[in-house]
Amino acid sequence: MPTNGQNGAPRRIPDLSELPRPLYARAESLGAGSWTTRHRHDWVQFSYAISGVLGVYTAEGSYFAPPQWGVWIPAGVEHEVITSTRAEMRSLYVRRSDSAWAPGHCRVLEVTPLARELIKQFCQYPVDYAQGDSDEAHLVQVLLDQLRTLPEVGFSLPLPQHPGLLEVCNQLLENPEQGYNLEHWAQRLGRSEKTLMRLFQRETGLSFRAWRQRMRLLSSLESLEQGQSVTQAALGCGYDSTSAYIAAFKGLFGATPGNCSGNELT
Repeated sequence: MPTNGQNGAPRRIPDLSELPRPLYARAESLGAGSWTTRHRHDWVQFSYAISGVLGVYTAEGSYFAPPQWGVWIPAGVEHEVITSTRAEMRSLYVRRSDSAWAPGHCRVLEVTPLARELIKQFCQYPVDYAQGDSDEAHLVQVLLDQLRTLPEVGFSLPLPQHPGLLEVCNQLLENPEQGYNLEHWAQRLGRSEKTLMRLFQRETGLSFRAWRQRMRLLSSLESLEQGQSVTQAALGCGYDSTSAYIAAFKGLFGATPGNCSGNELT
């Protein structure tokens, strides 16, 4: 889950000064360890994982897209995209003027079956697809309408701004299996446990326990995508009980870890 220490050369970022059409598609087959440098652009990016797990990292937090989910990145937000495993990614770039309805923060969205088929069809169009009263323009409008209604899911991991708390979160991200409780971290920071609890809630919108659970579950996606067993994934992210891990996983993702096979969560 940490964004440093990536192997290989960074992925090329399209050299576009502006989008040639309201919607622009980019299809990529990514190798393990693929990454981009931090960058921003003047249009929305919606990155959708057909297979593999996408990680999008910003100053405000981290966002993860297992197969059949995507990350919505508003225009102007600095970000980097990392895939620890092999992945098939489809990215849509949307003009600001055609997505003025969208909130100004990153979100993870569920890609519905209809949206999936529309994206698949649109990716076959040329960059300079026909506009006006054309079949291509009509499909683009339907796709934009679908993007507007995609349901949001809780696969984000907000990061605090407080320097001490951010250090704690970064250490947990690097070692999700750590079992230290809030009392341990409070002593490390020279704060009371109650003070740290309030600070964590204020800075992230989550309790320490809820944040750590979400972080562990998100970090386990990579293990599952690599073909590790459910037990290995549970132990690797800090769970002593496989049954507790399965219950927590289903609570967040709406599916059991065993369904995370064949490159698709169902």
